[in-house]
Amino acid sequence: MLTVTTNNIEGKRVVRYIGLVSGEAILGANIFKDFFAGIRDIVGGRSAAYENELRKAKDIAVAEMQSQAQSLGANAILAVDLDYETIGGNTGSMLMVSANGTAVVLE
Repeated sequence: MLTVTTNNIEGKRVVRYIGLVSGEAILGANIFKDFFAGIRDIVGGRSAAYENELRKAKDIAVAEMQSQAQSLGANAILAVDLDYETIGGNTGSMLMVSANGTAVVLE
């Protein structure tokens, strides 16, 4: 499924706007402990393990959004926005990745 951050696609025409679609993925607090246990993985201030987990969460959120759009009859998602938020309170923090966009049918 074509999934873009732009509001239109050159050479394509939107024939039907279906509506908002979204997907979410949440990383639990124990994942962060695992990352810090492998702190030696950090090179130049970056952690490959942490980045890989964030990338997996993003991929899950986008895949859920695409699945929802497909079930509604869309063949593309426009104006995709990815957000990263921390949630939780005194019991520990979690990281949520959410993907939102507009499901459409392109001609």
